[in-house]
Amino acid sequence: MQTNVDYEAVFNSLFAPFVVLTPDLVVAAANEAYLRATGRSREEVIGRPIFAAFPGVSNGSNARELEPVRTSLERVLTKRTTDVVPLVRREVERSDRPGEYEERYWHLVNAPVLDKSGNVRFIVNRCVDITSLVEQARGDHEGNGEVRADDLQRDIFARARELASVSARLKHAYRQEQQTVSALQEAIEQQQRFLFDATHDLRTPITALLTELEVALSEPDADLRRTLVKLYRDVERLNSIVNDLLTLARLYAAQPPSPELFDLTELVEHELESHPPGSNVITRFERPAPVRASRVRLARVLSNLIANAERHTTNKIEIVVTADPPDAVLEVIDDGPGIPPEDRERIFHRLYRRRDAEAADRGGSGFGLSIAREIAQGYGGHLYAADHPSGARFVLRLPLATSPESSGRPPEKSSS
Repeated sequence: MQTNVDYEAVFNSLFAPFVVLTPDLVVAAANEAYLRATGRSREEVIGRPIFAAFPGVSNGSNARELEPVRTSLERVLTKRTTDVVPLVRREVERSDRPGEYEERYWHLVNAPVLDKSGNVRFIVNRCVDITSLVEQARGDHEGNGEVRADDLQRDIFARARELASVSARLKHAYRQEQQTVSALQEAIEQQQRFLFDATHDLRTPITALLTELEVALSEPDADLRRTLVKLYRDVERLNSIVNDLLTLARLYAAQPPSPELFDLTELVEHELESHPPGSNVITRFERPAPVRASRVRLARVLSNLIANAERHTTNKIEIVVTADPPDAVLEVIDDGPGIPPEDRERIFHRLYRRRDAEAADRGGSGFGLSIAREIAQGYGGHLYAADHPSGARFVLRLPLATSPESSGRPPEKSSS
């Protein structure tokens, strides 16, 4: 959403006196704080040279004291960089006693505004009244003899640097606070999306259950076995969704398990032996492929990828583990209908299921691939759908780690 900013209102509301100068040092704009500091109207300032509009009323003794300001502005014009005048003294006529003057001190910052060619188009001048700071510095010097102007200026400059340092730390703290607020807002939005996903996807099997029960209750001659089979499938899907929601909740809320050093090939072999897929599986493994992660969570990634492949395969599933520095790579490939390029990112969104996949199989929860990607990213990896001549090809990349001590065997390849 684009917001129109009233820059003139912003400029006039700034608390410090600001003026905008043309390259020939004529006032092009002045904010309200500047007008208050000078005691002049906008008409008396705009279009006049800066030295006639500078805070203070000339009584014949101020011209020499404005030379550092002129020199600073000339440096801005020639070097096209910001320049600072730490201390400027001015004799200012008192508002309560016309004809009487008092000392006022100013700290100036002159910054260039460059055009597309790098030339100075305007100079922004900020002047801050530091009279109270000077009086404090004078008080600190009392009892130490006569206060020299250069000593006073050095003291003021040191105090100004301290103030600048404090300001920089405050800005840094503010940026950190903003980052924290942004992170909290993102976490809240993530929780809201999670809650929406949960309620949305739980409603589908619950609605199906209610519909089947209503039909069974309204038709005395209904086939109860057929109804129970449908109810059982809906409960299975509901159980799958709840389990995946709990997994996602743990991924967001719980501290991730401490990463272990192990060989990805060995993990895949062990999982295939412990939980053999129902489809024909062809493997191509390379050793070693060491990674640092949670065995339990990577096993969940593998099971989700295999379950997804089994829902879409026609005849076989291929599982490949290789070392492709700087990554260890796990690929799960099926020979099903494949994934169109425009859907290869969307399938990792929660609850997203392609219409053909949903029609062919209603068993998936819609969270499996999202969970698998979240786990991969948690260990510095990436999970994506890649090109393949036929079927779908999912690729998991994790950073290679130092080889586990247990992997003392030489590199080898096995297939089945």
